[in-house]
Amino acid sequence: MATLIGYHSAVQASSTFDRWWQCNGAWVEPLNQRRDGESGVQLLHPRNPSYPALYSKRQTGHLYRCLRHPLGRPTIMRELEAYRAFARLGISVPKIVYGAARKHEGDWQALLITQALPGFISLEQWYAVERSAEHVTVMLTALANTLARLHHGRWQHGCCYAKHIFVKVSSNDGAPPAAEIALLDLEKSRRRWRAGNASRHDMRQLRRHSGAMPDGDWSLLMETYAALMRP
Repeated sequence: MATLIGYHSAVQASSTFDRWWQCNGAWVEPLNQRRDGESGVQLLHPRNPSYPALYSKRQTGHLYRCLRHPLGRPTIMRELEAYRAFARLGISVPKIVYGAARKHEGDWQALLITQALPGFISLEQWYAVERSAEHVTVMLTALANTLARLHHGRWQHGCCYAKHIFVKVSSNDGAPPAAEIALLDLEKSRRRWRAGNASRHDMRQLRRHSGAMPDGDWSLLMETYAALMRP
């Protein structure tokens, strides 16, 4: 017997979970062993090419523990809560197609199915190519706004690496470029009592894991971010 928690009715839950669990694709993040289990991400291509590709995060075990869940709970469930909270703050995140966890034959299994972000690339990939000064400024301003919005909401990303920040810069009909920022991989995200605590943790982490971002770009990001964080 499987006990399932998620966003679907009990009648449909088990068969829906099984259907998604049986979907397989290429591993884009191979299974890693930690947190009393394993976790990895597969890319699922739809049969209809007009539909967006999906990412399937699959976990067996892979638990976190807290006062509410001292015996452990799949990190995907914490990530689902963070996705919903970030969206309420007006922060772009991948669209959730399905998310649930179940206790199956004594072991936790969990799934998070999200849509790919068309036109977005990671901040790591962004800095792999030379960009115009105008595009860099627009992107860094959008990133500063996103991080300030997150931290004013007292949310901490918790894994604020360049590879988890996605960027899309576009220009239409000669208009000035516009940038969009999306955040993902939120399984370590949590609410903090103070905005300053969330800010210090994430910005120190991003500085250590900012990839090929030049020092001048980091200075511009911090200058813009600091102005937005002032009371």
